[in-house]
Amino acid sequence: MRPPLVTVLGECVADAFTAPAPAPDELALRVLPGGGPANTAVALARLGTPARFLARLSDDVFGRLFRAHLDASGVDLTGAVRAPEPSTLAVAELDDRGQAVYSFHARGTADWQWTADELAAADLASTACLHSGSLALVREPGGTAVEEFLASASASATISVDPNVRPLLVAPEVYRERLPRWCAFTDILRLSEDDLELLLPECTIERACDAWHAEGVPLVVITRGERGAIASLNGERVAVPAPRTEVVDTVGAGDSFTAGLLHHLGTQGLLGGRLKELRADDVFEACAFASRVAALTCGVAGPNPPWAARLRLPAATAGRAGC
Repeated sequence: MRPPLVTVLGECVADAFTAPAPAPDELALRVLPGGGPANTAVALARLGTPARFLARLSDDVFGRLFRAHLDASGVDLTGAVRAPEPSTLAVAELDDRGQAVYSFHARGTADWQWTADELAAADLASTACLHSGSLALVREPGGTAVEEFLASASASATISVDPNVRPLLVAPEVYRERLPRWCAFTDILRLSEDDLELLLPECTIERACDAWHAEGVPLVVITRGERGAIASLNGERVAVPAPRTEVVDTVGAGDSFTAGLLHHLGTQGLLGGRLKELRADDVFEACAFASRVAALTCGVAGPNPPWAARLRLPAATAGRAGC
């Protein structure tokens, strides 16, 4: 079955990684297109899901890089806004586990300037799922407009949200204040264990899932790196192991997981509306596939998700595990 259209709304960030410099008093940077929502759109398109990206892309050198990268991956940019503001830059250093520590250059940049009129021009008529989150959903002046756009779209499309908490740019308290509103219209909430600790410190996964179900979210998925993922569908939980992989870095792995999850659900005809037909076995299979996509992303440098040719639909070697 050909997957339905998934529309992704959010930022595209220039990820600048430190590289060997030609002289001791110089700093060399290798710049790759990144940003959580952009990574998800690229991964979806490479997997074979029609993916439309609603973004505000600058005409500067980074913006031109973004457009070339998204276009080469097959992402539909017909809904992208040509923005006069500069692109967002994130300088990343990798720790000994391959995880990136970022410093952001994001004041007044294009990604956060959404207006209600710009979003009203977006065509969602054929969209089965609208995915968003990360900084575009919390940074003003555009964050409120994005939130209202998602709430309106929930009348006809499955809504997927990845908070992707970035405390260096937005205080966790801002996410905590807004999250109950997001839960009222969100169908799939995907977040990392680190996000959980920032949003609900010292709260167990089980308690967090139950709280978000009570606020309206049918499916909560929490990724835990090499320890796999826990998914909760209206309180019925499954544990999904992570494939073994040689990790180069973890940049973009969570975004690839989200793309794999949405792609698999789409191929099974399960996207659209509030997931009324979704069952726990469907969730396990989708998360197992998503884990493979994320593992392949971890095996290469930077946010570089795999193309469909590198994947086969997984035959899960482990059964469902209750938790």
